[in-house]
Amino acid sequence: MQHKNANITKTQTAVLSVAVGVCIANIYYCLPVLSVIAGDLGLRESQVGNLPVLSQLGYGLGLLLITPLGDKVERKRLILILQTMLIAVLAAITFVRSWQGLYVLGFLTGILAVATQVLVPMAAALAGEKKGQVVGIVYTGLLVGILGARVFSGYVAEWFSWRYMYAISACMMVVTTGLVALFLPKLEPVYQGNYIRLLASTFLQFKRFPSLRRLSFLAAFSFGTFCSFWTTLTFHLSLPPFDFHSDTIGLFGLLAIAGVLVSPVFGRLADKYNPARNQLFTVCFIIVGVLLIQFFPYSLVAFILTTVLLDVGHQSTQITGLAQIYTLDEAAHSRINTMYMTVMFIGGAFGTWAGVKSWTLGGWTLTGWQMLLWACIVMAIAIWGYKASNSCKQRFN
Repeated sequence: MQHKNANITKTQTAVLSVAVGVCIANIYYCLPVLSVIAGDLGLRESQVGNLPVLSQLGYGLGLLLITPLGDKVERKRLILILQTMLIAVLAAITFVRSWQGLYVLGFLTGILAVATQVLVPMAAALAGEKKGQVVGIVYTGLLVGILGARVFSGYVAEWFSWRYMYAISACMMVVTTGLVALFLPKLEPVYQGNYIRLLASTFLQFKRFPSLRRLSFLAAFSFGTFCSFWTTLTFHLSLPPFDFHSDTIGLFGLLAIAGVLVSPVFGRLADKYNPARNQLFTVCFIIVGVLLIQFFPYSLVAFILTTVLLDVGHQSTQITGLAQIYTLDEAAHSRINTMYMTVMFIGGAFGTWAGVKSWTLGGWTLTGWQMLLWACIVMAIAIWGYKASNSCKQRFN
């Protein structure tokens, strides 16, 4: 049953925003401290680089197999189950001593962190007529969680140990799980079919809409470039001439806050103007950012500018893509969103893997060319979308 006339409270909005941010952050804590983890467990950079790959693959798999259950299972109960299991996994990470255990727990962290993508549709269901405003606030919480994770984990690892980061996160998850249990209402499921039919219907959305396929692949390569940068950035800045520690590397996450501040502007532009044209513009940020660090690999200024440009470019491209997919079929928002986000996070996982592989084989030079290739693919898809949108306009005129 949909809560069309729901009147969500400020407390519930705050709980949703905080819960989303705390939950999604668990995928990104490892990025600034990969070198620290490698040193503690005696791993090579190529080995520890698989941790964010597995976390993102787990998140993509969870998006595909678990998130659609938000239409079939009572959402609050599903969220509480996922978050309780995530607390147990985070606690286990603090005791892990082998790369095998680290890989398994990292993968499970990604799967269970999809509670985030059950919380966001729950916010939309509770919001009633304030849907855009509430979802915007909750999505901001998600972005702050992603960005804040890099800063927080860098400092905790420098002052204490990387293991403390996951212990602290487990405690924060206990608090947010309690808040969800206390303040959020139960929502009756809206889908009556079985699980197999639900999944089949989810995949059908990808077949139904060519624009969904195009926008999903655009998001995948954009996110892949973004993740490749953030993973290999840790390795590069740990070496001469920078020799930065994890706390300093984590500070680069503060620069990325520009994405949170600027991206909503492009979301509003997507409502007023041709979103495909807007994406041509936002993808240019990604291209310029990658070119800067490729041709000035030892310039701190170049890396500062690229951090801002890549975050603004990716987040704005994603916001504009979401604005387009939500116009396809209002009755299938959750399933359309599942396909879009699944493809995007699989792209992020492969981008991370490609970045680590390039770093292992050819250092920063090969890594930069790999990111530039991915960024050019993003631009090619954006140009394709712009031409497709113009063709549609000409047919209707």
